[in-house]
Amino acid sequence: MSKKRLEAPKMRGVEDLLTMDVEPNQTTTAPINKIQTSSNQPRRYFDPNKMAQLVQSVKEHGILEPLLVRPLNSDEYELIAGERRLKAAVSAGLTEVPIIIKNFTDKQALQVALLENLQREDLNPVEETEGILELLSIELDVTTDEVVSILNQAANAKKRNLELTENVFRQLEKVESLLAGIGRFNAQSFRTSRLPLLNLPADVLEVLRSGQLEYTKARAIARVTDSETRKELLENALAYNLSLNEIKRKIKEIEQQVKPENPSIKEQVDSTLRRLKQSKVLDDPKKKAKVEKLLSQLEALMNTDSEVK
Repeated sequence: MSKKRLEAPKMRGVEDLLTMDVEPNQTTTAPINKIQTSSNQPRRYFDPNKMAQLVQSVKEHGILEPLLVRPLNSDEYELIAGERRLKAAVSAGLTEVPIIIKNFTDKQALQVALLENLQREDLNPVEETEGILELLSIELDVTTDEVVSILNQAANAKKRNLELTENVFRQLEKVESLLAGIGRFNAQSFRTSRLPLLNLPADVLEVLRSGQLEYTKARAIARVTDSETRKELLENALAYNLSLNEIKRKIKEIEQQVKPENPSIKEQVDSTLRRLKQSKVLDDPKKKAKVEKLLSQLEALMNTDSEVK
């Protein structure tokens, strides 16, 4: 298959998705207790300080941008976009909020929710990475694990100067198109700079997800394998707002303190015998003769030790 140039048209934003082939939207108001949040909402962490500011704004000015919902039955709705505004409205004591009603399918609803969150600047890198993966899985109609596999296949093919299969090539085109629309990554940069975040130790991932730590610092701290040492470094990084260079300097100090113990004589002997059995030294007549001489010397040494006893 001949190589083609990957074209990357702009990804549809929320406004474009609102014009999809669904029934016309309606703008009205609804009681807060009639709006249910979805279990598929991509946003999991809300910064307390920013939420407090939003609550104060809602108290003073109300909800300026309607929530996007879809109907569940005659008088109840499922929230598609605007969870922060809904939470702020509840905290501010509002009983009704403005809404836009749209008859999205399950797939369309999740696409819009993901896009709406990805276009917000305060989304933390973990949620952003998870959101992009979920969006790619919807676009390609595969699981998120399969998305990762596609990205790895493309990277390995490029590294080995191999051509992609037709199927992987088409999937990669879709990936590049969607990522170009988001505007912050391509397939390779997303794979190398963001996917590793999801494999961080749980304690580091939790802090990163809460937005308390930049992902470059999180990746550096994750290098510390001892959980107690890592926990202490993590706490210090947060308490003293350590810079990335300061964190790297502390990691270097930790690595220098952990010096490996010299192996015992018994361990050295065992290791040498294992290596001898696995090597091809005995296939060489000259080297075999040297080994036999050394074994004779060792045997004589052991015999001498027995005679002394």
